[in-house]
Amino acid sequence: MGQSPPGSTYNEAGEGLPFYQGVVDFGARYPSRRVFCSAPSRIAEAGDILFSVRAPIGHVNIATERCCVGRGLSVIKPKEPEDRVYIEFVLRAMPSMWDIFEGGGSVFGNARKEDLQSLEIVWPQKTERHTIAAILGTLDDKIKLNHQMSQTLEAMAQALFKSWFVDFEPFRDQGMEESKLGPIPRGWKAGELNNIANFVKGVSYRSDDLQESTVALVTLKSVARGGGYQQEGLKPYIGEYKPEQQLQPGEVIVAHTDLTQAAEVLGRAARVQAHPQFPTLVASLDLVIVRSVGYAASSEFLYSMLSRSEFQEHAYSYANGTTVLHLSAKALPEYQCVLPPPTIIEAFTRLARPVYKRIDYNEAQSYTLAATRDTLLPKLLSGEIRVRDAEKFVEKAI
Repeated sequence: MGQSPPGSTYNEAGEGLPFYQGVVDFGARYPSRRVFCSAPSRIAEAGDILFSVRAPIGHVNIATERCCVGRGLSVIKPKEPEDRVYIEFVLRAMPSMWDIFEGGGSVFGNARKEDLQSLEIVWPQKTERHTIAAILGTLDDKIKLNHQMSQTLEAMAQALFKSWFVDFEPFRDQGMEESKLGPIPRGWKAGELNNIANFVKGVSYRSDDLQESTVALVTLKSVARGGGYQQEGLKPYIGEYKPEQQLQPGEVIVAHTDLTQAAEVLGRAARVQAHPQFPTLVASLDLVIVRSVGYAASSEFLYSMLSRSEFQEHAYSYANGTTVLHLSAKALPEYQCVLPPPTIIEAFTRLARPVYKRIDYNEAQSYTLAATRDTLLPKLLSGEIRVRDAEKFVEKAI
């Protein structure tokens, strides 16, 4: 490696620091890129508060490692480290950061350093601050634990799929035979995905259709970067839709559009989860529903297949566009895959379905805990609920 630029900051491997451009990177599995950061004010340490200062203003996250941030984020470093959790929750509870900051300037909005410095927040005594942070932190810790458990469970399901349908470990003793995809167990077939599934494109909608309703659109934002489902992508919807565009919990969707720079969403699969406020869910235009047709290909089998890197590489080869990527309508139907006998898929489903149901349970519980946390905070700050009563409430919730 060449000589370091003066003042630049590297990680231990000498690769530069992870770079997070703005709120669009929140929740991403990987940062936008790595950079050599020479401005101390743009460096966040693990535990620092990251606050979005460009639209959408007011989103809050916590740095999980030493990193460099772009102009869309501001680094907030509490004078007393033990106040970090309290400040984080207070910032999250403020209803409309857009209204708080004056002189935002452009259409995109902007919060200046002076705006943050002059921001007034409720600041009770030290003991009360720490108690409030501990109460709400207990809920957050349970949400994080659920998320970690779900990641572990999904990894288990994916490992089972790989063992059975990629490495063929349980079936090698029955003999292997050649196919256009290489050796596969005797009696199995190789074909296209349209042999076992059909594909339904989501509904096209207008902004006027996005009004309060018990029906919600599952949108492109419902697919996380790198794959997986996000409840926050839902939008209330009053427009029309076809019966086949309605989604049931557990069904598989694939993103057909991508606004990210690194194609982190295009061709990614997600399993739809139930939502307590929206009993009816409908796929939006940027998504395709993948359903089994006349075959035992369960949603668990289809999701596991479409979550693998082999499908991501295939999908990217069918992408077109520059700023906005689009997936060709041929990408899913023409995907070459192994077609096991229905009895084998049924056996896999019996093992995988309880795992995915537990993931759904964890995420549903986390949604309820997050709603509880967000309801408690303003009431604790205003004194409407006493700390002692909140502690008892949280004990029952978890």
